Amino acid sequence: MAQDNFSRVTEFILLGLSDTQELQPLFFTLFLLAYAMVVLGNLLIIVTVRTDPKLSSPMYFLLCNLSFIDICYTSVTIPRVLVALPSGHKAIAFGGCMAQLFFLHFVGSSEMFLLTVMAFDRYTAICRPLHYTAIMARGACWALVAACWVGGFIHSIVQTVLMLQLPFCGPNMIHSYFCDVPPVVRLACTDTTLTEWLMASNSGLISLGCFLVLVASYVLILAKVRARLSQGHWKALSTCTSHVMAVTLLFMPCVFTYLRPAGTLPTNKYVCVIYTIFSPMMNPLIYTLRSREVKESMWRLWKRCRA
Repeated sequence: MAQDNFSRVTEFILLGLSDTQELQPLFFTLFLLAYAMVVLGNLLIIVTVRTDPKLSSPMYFLLCNLSFIDICYTSVTIPRVLVALPSGHKAIAFGGCMAQLFFLHFVGSSEMFLLTVMAFDRYTAICRPLHYTAIMARGACWALVAACWVGGFIHSIVQTVLMLQLPFCGPNMIHSYFCDVPPVVRLACTDTTLTEWLMASNSGLISLGCFLVLVASYVLILAKVRARLSQGHWKALSTCTSHVMAVTLLFMPCVFTYLRPAGTLPTNKYVCVIYTIFSPMMNPLIYTLRSREVKESMWRLWKRCRA
């Protein structure tokens, strides 16, 4: 009954990375450059893979989907920051905040599942090469990608429903540049202990579980490569190295952020920069610089465009 007397918050104030006005032009420039690199770099990968028949293997099909997800992922947060920094308008409607939270977790968890699928693809290529074509057929790849999106949707729906059950009646200052579970749940006008544990079990265990599966797959791959030191296996290991770099950039900050109740430790908004901006920005560089085939295909695409 007491909660019925609460005046419901209609908007939140996103405080950003810093209140210092002198730093706002610097942040705007950095966010703009990062977003441009994410969009242009990942679009280049998508166009390259889609236009070159030589890049038709399941690995590049999954890489193309990862690039699409990275564009969607950064587009959930960065464009609004780019609009807010010059205007100084930091308010976001309650519905807009919940929508941003939903799509952030929807796309973010889909990316985690997709990276796990990519690790399975590399494991199958190295450890079961004779069955690789049958296991990773095009239909199976589409089914795995669809499962990633469905899993991300289910995860995000659970998070959003838990958030919508909470009453928000007082403080509305979010110490971040986007709406996410840890900073928003602290503003609820009720005991959120159970909700925080449920959310940590949802987001945190997904992050940790995917990460452990990835680590296990790479350990098995390493053991296989050490037993059979052929040129093809070393090439596959080189590809896995780029996957490990991408996985580390995404999963470590997520595990740190989500695998604990929101009230136990303050959220480090600079850690959030790693998995919302830096990781998607580095993915095109990591995968293209580690893949000779992609670099050669990009060079051929460049020559065709100049002709």
